[in-house]
Amino acid sequence: MKSFTGHIQSFLQHLRVVRQASVHTLRNYQLDLSLLESFGKTFLQKEELLLTDVSKRLTRAYLADLHAKQAKKRSVLRRLSSLRSFFKYLVKEGIVVENPLEDIESPKLEKTIPASLTYEQVEVLFSQPDLSSYLGLRDRCIMELFYSSGLRMSELVGLVRKDVDLTHQKVRVLGKGKKERVLPITQSSADWIRRYLFHADRFLDSKEHRAEVDTEAIFLNKWGSRLSARSIDRHFQQYLQGSGLVGKITPHTIRHTIATHWLEKGMDLKTIQTLLGHSSLATTTIYTQVSSRLKKEVYQKAHPRALKDS
Repeated sequence: MKSFTGHIQSFLQHLRVVRQASVHTLRNYQLDLSLLESFGKTFLQKEELLLTDVSKRLTRAYLADLHAKQAKKRSVLRRLSSLRSFFKYLVKEGIVVENPLEDIESPKLEKTIPASLTYEQVEVLFSQPDLSSYLGLRDRCIMELFYSSGLRMSELVGLVRKDVDLTHQKVRVLGKGKKERVLPITQSSADWIRRYLFHADRFLDSKEHRAEVDTEAIFLNKWGSRLSARSIDRHFQQYLQGSGLVGKITPHTIRHTIATHWLEKGMDLKTIQTLLGHSSLATTTIYTQVSSRLKKEVYQKAHPRALKDS
């Protein structure tokens, strides 16, 4: 009989080949399943865990252990999701008859209202990159594109030249679940992209950077290859420090910000859902809470009697 580890490897191979899961996704699945295996061997005092050992009793004990260790709800949810997917695969393949996770309830995750910037704060942040520098121009271009269309980080770093139509002001992105969507971009954003793509320094070596190596990617690092999400995060934090803005602000905050601004300017939720690539309208609805909160803050500051009456 194949060990629990053996079945994990078969499952990962299925994800890799059939579902074309990313390296990051595969790593998370392997970690989550290995943690259950490790707990199971300790709990049952066995050197090797078998599929038949993974019962509802064991999974409940595992969840109780996570609770005792004060694991965050988001982490518990991810591990449960990994286990459910694993056993769903085993049932479908006829390897097991029932899913031991079937009657296990997931902890409820409180919906947090995403942070959002005012338009004035956006302008302050966007003024930070040094536009006399080719790399500074790149970073301003990235900021403008984030704010123009509400792209996710992964969507932005994955862009290639053929995805961008500057004449008709639109970009094609590959979102979550490999779903493709075409998004409009502003004239301003198109101008910044054009300025960056055809900048003379993109094709020349300098002390600051190397010439273009990856001829397909839109955004390049200082070595001329595709820019990573980690690099964008790092540069963003440097600009944030220089801006004087406080709070937890990330590149993803710009996505939340433009969604909030769209809503406040009268765009309907269904359109915002389509632009952001949300699979569920319920995910988009959270921006109504952000908008209501901001409107109340503006009201309190602007109304001459609001502070007295509050």
